[in-house]
Amino acid sequence: MRAIRKVAPGPGLEMAEIPLPVPGMGEVLLQVKAASICGTDLHVRNWDPWAAEHAVAPLTVGHEMCGIVVGHGSGVTDPPIGTLVSVESHVVCGVCSWCRTGKGHLCPETRILGVHRDGVFADFVTVPAANAWPDPEDMPLSIASLQENFGNAVHTVSVPEIEGRKVLVTGCGPVGVMAVAAAKALGARSVYATDVSAFRRAMADRMGADATFDASTVDVVSAVLAVTDGEGVDVLLEMSGAARAIDNGLRLLKPGGEAALLGLTSRPITLDIDDRVIFKGATLHGIVGRRLWDTWYQMRALLRGGKVDLGPMVTHRLSLEDFDMAFDLMASGNTGKVVLFPDPTDADGPLYRP
Repeated sequence: MRAIRKVAPGPGLEMAEIPLPVPGMGEVLLQVKAASICGTDLHVRNWDPWAAEHAVAPLTVGHEMCGIVVGHGSGVTDPPIGTLVSVESHVVCGVCSWCRTGKGHLCPETRILGVHRDGVFADFVTVPAANAWPDPEDMPLSIASLQENFGNAVHTVSVPEIEGRKVLVTGCGPVGVMAVAAAKALGARSVYATDVSAFRRAMADRMGADATFDASTVDVVSAVLAVTDGEGVDVLLEMSGAARAIDNGLRLLKPGGEAALLGLTSRPITLDIDDRVIFKGATLHGIVGRRLWDTWYQMRALLRGGKVDLGPMVTHRLSLEDFDMAFDLMASGNTGKVVLFPDPTDADGPLYRP
């Protein structure tokens, strides 16, 4: 079968032919129908310091997908053959103290698809049956494929107190824009967003932001203070991993405010912890993955209840064979979610043609 591989440490990816995987005990074999590209995949392709420390090559990359169950390993009967599923990419041990107390997303034995074990940019993939999330039959494949990434946004938004509060989202990549929509759906009083990309700021506007600011040309602190009557914001949702965005966001955080941090920085940064956190009495939440399985049920409620429409997030659909172009598009900053289809006839919209 075809697979997009990180064949050795270092920049770049290759399309390769590898054997069809065989589901082990407790696993299912999935035929990949759609797979979306995430910022983590860009880290792995570029082989930046984060990837060099965490990823294990050689491996198949990618972790956001939907597919059809086509095989069962020993001991598996559910989900049934033929079921459309999305996949939780964090494979946890299930027996440690974190897993046993409802905090499986913090499991120290976590192995991530496309980082620690073979991922989903391929024709087929095996995953634990417990990681397969059945989807409604009428869910568009592109939307089903990006639910996991939406889960990052929902997890980030749902940890701080959001309802009735002023919120700042720093970084309007896809997960940041989805955080804008989730914050509005969960009752934020107002949501402001910053990014250097005009394309992505426009996406944040479409998904419900009350105001957006160009972080490359605007004094973000002054601009946000102006629209908040000099108060700043109650909640910071940090999605960029950029040192300047983190500093600006914490400067704008009101005393007693909360910050949820999801963006990866790629390298250590310097932070004025005294004035930005301690003397403000601020609370910082580090966000990793999705709460298993609370976040997935929250996502289902938001999507099936019509509170969030992810349709505008899917801006580009490409064949799996065009992965290089797809990654370049994602890296450009001028996209929402970029979705790959192993079988181009499965695309639920026009395929991108440059």
